[in-house]
Amino acid sequence: MAKVVLITGGSSGIGKSVGEYLLQKGYTVYGTSRAPEKYPNSLFPIIKLDVTKSQSILDCIETLMQKETRLDVLINNAGAGITGPLEEIPTEEIQRNFQTNFFGPIEVIKTVLPIMRKQQSGLIINVTSIAGYMGLPYRSVYSASKGALEIITEAISMEVKTFGVNVVNVAPGDFATNIAAGRYHAPLLDSSPYKKTYGQTLDTMNAHVDGGSDPQEMAKAIYKIINSSRPKLHYKVGAFMQKFSIVLKRLLPDRVYEKLLMNHYKL
Repeated sequence: MAKVVLITGGSSGIGKSVGEYLLQKGYTVYGTSRAPEKYPNSLFPIIKLDVTKSQSILDCIETLMQKETRLDVLINNAGAGITGPLEEIPTEEIQRNFQTNFFGPIEVIKTVLPIMRKQQSGLIINVTSIAGYMGLPYRSVYSASKGALEIITEAISMEVKTFGVNVVNVAPGDFATNIAAGRYHAPLLDSSPYKKTYGQTLDTMNAHVDGGSDPQEMAKAIYKIINSSRPKLHYKVGAFMQKFSIVLKRLLPDRVYEKLLMNHYKL
């Protein structure tokens, strides 16, 4: 019997690539979107879901379980970017980002766990970010929300292992997707003391995304994880230097590492 996979944020970018790849490999795939009607040509069904609303999450999982008898893999992929000097990001935008990147995935996990416990099997893959391993300038909120998801995964993994459920993280680096288009940008203000350095950092970030890796890399990595009999807790997918930056952070004194990052972003 084909495994059933649910991918939040499966209508575009990494989620869409992963879904189409798994479909080719014989999986039964469902994606989600806040506006599924916008994707009539999707190769797999798209269920309505807003991860920031509890009722929407319950409705989505109920819809899925009416169509299928089980759920084998949840890929918590829905997320949002956010940039800006911390001082200039409105608090409500910070809260909104955590709602999407942290509290939303947790709510989805809480909703699917009873199903997976009953099955005595299941795999939950949280898509985090290499940015979640370090505080990046002008991406403080994004780094923090993804870092929080990385850490909470470690705890949940220990809590649910006895039920036959595995929980893992996949941290992508920069991929060529449309994430920058949906990102919240604190406006670049002429009067801002951060104008010059924030502007430069924005240019660097956008160049990284535009020149990023092919999302197919993520699709292949996730396929391997699903087929692993003993999946690891943390996976990193992306350019060598992005993955190596995590190793450097462990090895170097804090201020030396900070200096490296500041040089990279020309700060």
